[in-house]
Amino acid sequence: MIFYTDEESRTLRTAVYGAMLLVSHADPGPVLEERFAGLRALTHLSHDLRGVLGGARPSVPSGSDEEIEPVILEALRSSMKTLSAKSPEDAADFPRAVLAICREVAEADGVVVDSENAMVARIEGALAL
Repeated sequence: MIFYTDEESRTLRTAVYGAMLLVSHADPGPVLEERFAGLRALTHLSHDLRGVLGGARPSVPSGSDEEIEPVILEALRSSMKTLSAKSPEDAADFPRAVLAICREVAEADGVVVDSENAMVARIEGALAL
């Protein structure tokens, strides 16, 4: 088990739950379906990271989408740096897992629109080190 500080854990929660939120907001639709799809998709993450995410309430910033997007994208970048330093295996798997989670949120209503694809691309860019 890898130890993450409270701040690192909060940043990881902001990154993962925030990415789901951004994709969900990219195409307002069936929020509950999207939320459940995202939560089910957390199985893409390692056991250790699921433990970090389940260790406290989800951490997402408040405000308009324009205000929260840069905060969440920075949390994704920061999470990659933390994972690279502490768990190279998780760092290698984290982008794939987060993108899989985002795709499942986008596909929850059966239709993926351009705005969702664009948001997933921005998230993917933030995950690239």
